[in-house]
Amino acid sequence: MTDASDTPMALDGLVVLDLSRILAGPTATQMLGDFGATVIKIENPKTGGDDTRGWGPNFALDENGEKTDLSAYFMAANRNKHSVAVDLSSAEGQQFVHRLAARADVVIENYKPGGLEKYGLDHRTLCAAHPGLVYCSISGFGQTGPNSAQPGYDLMAQGYGGIMSLTGDPDGPPMKTGVGIADVMCGMYATIGILAALRHRDATGEGQHIDLSLVDAQMAWLINEGTNYLTSGREPVRRGNAHPNIVPYDAFACSDGHVLIAVGNDAQFARFCDAIGLSGLSLDVRFTTNVGRIENRDQLITLLAPAIAGFKMSDLLQKLHDVKVPAGPIHTVSQALNSDQAKARGTVVSVRADGLADGHVRLLANPLKLSRTPVKYRKAPPVFGQDTSTVSRMFGLQPPKA
Repeated sequence: MTDASDTPMALDGLVVLDLSRILAGPTATQMLGDFGATVIKIENPKTGGDDTRGWGPNFALDENGEKTDLSAYFMAANRNKHSVAVDLSSAEGQQFVHRLAARADVVIENYKPGGLEKYGLDHRTLCAAHPGLVYCSISGFGQTGPNSAQPGYDLMAQGYGGIMSLTGDPDGPPMKTGVGIADVMCGMYATIGILAALRHRDATGEGQHIDLSLVDAQMAWLINEGTNYLTSGREPVRRGNAHPNIVPYDAFACSDGHVLIAVGNDAQFARFCDAIGLSGLSLDVRFTTNVGRIENRDQLITLLAPAIAGFKMSDLLQKLHDVKVPAGPIHTVSQALNSDQAKARGTVVSVRADGLADGHVRLLANPLKLSRTPVKYRKAPPVFGQDTSTVSRMFGLQPPKA
């Protein structure tokens, strides 16, 4: 359940003004909130708040069994936050947010470049007024460049940034990943940038502007495939579950389903071949080294596949575990989240949520486990505007009119 202990939190006292919505910005601010920051999420009363509040089909129910505005999607990135309803198009709303900004350490937003200038909430205005402010702007393509004015969604970033060209079966169409990974990774980069800027601010008193884009972040995590291209000049291709730099590293069919096998070095390959009854294969000059296995990938897989297909999944996994060859199952989401390992690691947490049918919500835990300043799940994702009065009192302000 919610952690109510008195252990300190790493970001106690930090105030974050969150003008972002959807997933990238909210991912970053949830991370900051998990470690103790006070996160004030500004939501537009004209639209009912963050767009994802309406992204069904799954919603938390209230005590009467009625659907709330807490969609599963919204709850994935908005715990440990205060929801404040503010109309930024009104002078009163702008003044309210300006006063919050004066008390904030961090502002994060994901409007189109220049979109907040008309409200006087852009980075130039706020950073000039508050020199110690860390201001993070997230956009589709960044504040500069020929595409800076274009809107950005995760799907567009995955397409433009190259990852879709690498995802999917070799003979199939380009494929996005199953979740909004470009958004989430952008949020992670934003968190790192904010913490680095705060370190500088604490040392010098100087705030700064962080310019981050979904596409820049997505290209940054092309990792080995990006550097494969930069090193060779050859265009990487889709390989399904296979690895461009390691063989065998793939999903293989057993008699009753598929398993994952990841042979990371030549010694593992020799033990792998012994375990599946193909001892001589590791002595074949074509396959003795990983370089050779890459060059002769198709021939090797043709030899391995029939041998692996003769095993039951459980028998093969046990054999490979016994000889310390990396191998594992392919879980569904329910199998993963209900596994013994997930239970032991606290992968799912239950957070108190007054007013909901069960009195709590179940969420994915923060994976970071700090020994001195652990994560706390202090506050369930808020319904729209529920903290407007509380935050106003907290900062000595008159609540804005909805």
